[in-house]
Amino acid sequence: MKRLIIITLALLVAAVGLFAKTPVIGVSGYTESGSCRANMTYINSIRMAGGVPLVIPVTSDDAQIEAALSAIDALVMTGGEDFDPLKWFGEEPLRGLGEVVPERDEFDVKLVRAAVAKGIPVLGICRGEQLLAVAFGGSLWQDIPSQVKDSYVKHRQGPTTGTVGTHSIAIEKGSLLSSILGGRTEAVVNSFHHQAIKAVPQGLRVSATAADGIIEAVERSGRLAPAYADGGAMILGVQFHPEVITNGGNPEFLPIFRKLVEEAGK
Repeated sequence: MKRLIIITLALLVAAVGLFAKTPVIGVSGYTESGSCRANMTYINSIRMAGGVPLVIPVTSDDAQIEAALSAIDALVMTGGEDFDPLKWFGEEPLRGLGEVVPERDEFDVKLVRAAVAKGIPVLGICRGEQLLAVAFGGSLWQDIPSQVKDSYVKHRQGPTTGTVGTHSIAIEKGSLLSSILGGRTEAVVNSFHHQAIKAVPQGLRVSATAADGIIEAVERSGRLAPAYADGGAMILGVQFHPEVITNGGNPEFLPIFRKLVEEAGK
């Protein structure tokens, strides 16, 4: 019996050790029709990169956000609706502004600020990239077509699956994004947005742009402004949807998720 107990304990320890080596990646959820959801494209991309996805439901409860963050090793902030410009960066809403969901705005801002403060690596995708500006002192173009007169790139592609790219981006040489993608300085990406980062907050820098100058990626360049607690972990935001391309069977942008899982493992 004693030997059986020892063997059982050894197996349990081994199982715990194995699980501990698999980083848990939080995925910010959204609510729809009374359900908490996150697109399977995010879930599958994290799995393919070697992480365990964990969807975090929308909440304004600080204690629940703290508890959720204690269970994850990295965080993906997902795409979705527009941000309330009046509340988050002091601009009156324009006619081109799309749907705003105040509860999700509040949740996303609280979640990403708390994650960055705790030193949890963050990847922001589409709205998630814009969130990095909103949450840390920057601002957005509310509606590219009506505000950016020199913009000629089609940033909201037609009704397609998004598994193929439709416009090019220039990636800054020596940037984290370039390094992740094997030193590349250009790529062709999908595009489903009409908003974009306008003012980049302190501590972040632009690492990719579209041909018309619209910001397509940002990443950490130093410490965030003193008003925000900063644990110093990786921050990367992309305006395109690498998870859709990855889930569609093209591994071109899978390294973005692998890098997040790698940073989570640290």
